[in-house]
Parts: sequence; structure tokens; C-alpha cells
Amino acid sequence: MQLMTKQIKAKLLLNGDVTNRGNDHKPVVKFFGGSSFTWLITEMDPVDDDTMYGLCDLGMGYPELGYVSLKELESMKFPPFGLGVERDLNFKANVTLSQYHNEALEHHRIIS
Repeated sequence: MQLMTKQIKAKLLLNGDVTNRGNDHKPVVKFFGGSSFTWLITEMDPVDDDTMYGLCDLGMGYPELGYVSLKELESMKFPPFGLGVERDLNFKANVTLSQYHNEALEHHRIIS
């Protein structure tokens, strides 16, 4: 599966632009993999289009805001079948990233 489309990348780059960076955007895309890995991504660095920002949940009960590499997501494989990270084709953000973050802290995982 292609994780990044031109339309998604354009939205992420716009959110990551200097004039928009740091605003409380709604997530643009949701990635998931393994049994409980989830990423809600809001921004992409326009200078380094490998670096994305969003809410990251590695399934350990401590979701956090931070940076993730697109190349790293594309290279991940999960046992036992070696499946990779996928993009949630049906995801549509209802609230801003900070609201997802607050809810995730309360439930110890991303709820979306």
C-alpha cells in the first residue's frame, strides 16, 4: 500500500509550513500496523519531507506527540507475517490533534 499520496503530502506540507507550524490542526492521515501501533499525522517538514509530526502510539500505554520518519514507517514489518504499516483509507478527523492527544492520555491509547 502507498502510504503517501500527492494530496495527503500537499496538506501535510501546508500544515508544516512556517506560517502554519504549531497550529492545532486536525490530523490529515492515520497510519496503523501490528496489533496496536497507530499514528495520527498533522504536519510534514517542508525542508525534509521525511519528517512528520503527530500523535504516536506504539501500544505501550503512553501515546505521545512527536516526530516520525516516513521512510521508517515504510520499512517497518510486523511479525508473524511481515505485514507493513498501512494507511486508514476511511479515516476522517473529527477533532484537532490536541483533542485526540487528551483522549489518548485518558485511555492510554489512541481512540479514533
